[in-house]
Amino acid sequence: MNTKKDTQTNKGFTAEEKAAMKARAQELKAEARAGKDRAEGEKAILTAIAGMKDPTDRSMGKRIHEIVTDAAPELMPKTWYGMPAYANADGKVICFFQAASKFGVRYATFGFQPDANLDDGNMWAAAFALIKLTAAEEKKIIALVKKSVS
Repeated sequence: MNTKKDTQTNKGFTAEEKAAMKARAQELKAEARAGKDRAEGEKAILTAIAGMKDPTDRSMGKRIHEIVTDAAPELMPKTWYGMPAYANADGKVICFFQAASKFGVRYATFGFQPDANLDDGNMWAAAFALIKLTAAEEKKIIALVKKSVS
């Protein structure tokens, strides 16, 4: 029995997923050309933020960028699958912001990759849903970013 869901599943990657993979391929080429150039990374992030469809995503992306660069200036700004991300000296992404509009979901995401120093026992959060950034969320993000690079 072939349902609409089955048909969609069989088609492979969504347009959004294909666009993210294409963006990642372009990022890798740009990184190879530019190396570890903070100005290029900054430019790429600001371009990605400006290109976000939703004004809430843009304002959160801009504020997240400010928070991360203030809390952990040693992290290198870059884009990762077309979204703002921040890498350590080895080039490994530590944290990232993903706009809600990127995949048409109801919340943006601020997340951490495995190289972030967030280990806390046998289980800890590695990504957080964001609907709104208030002083309380900003305080939590600052603490997590500082811990992630400790």
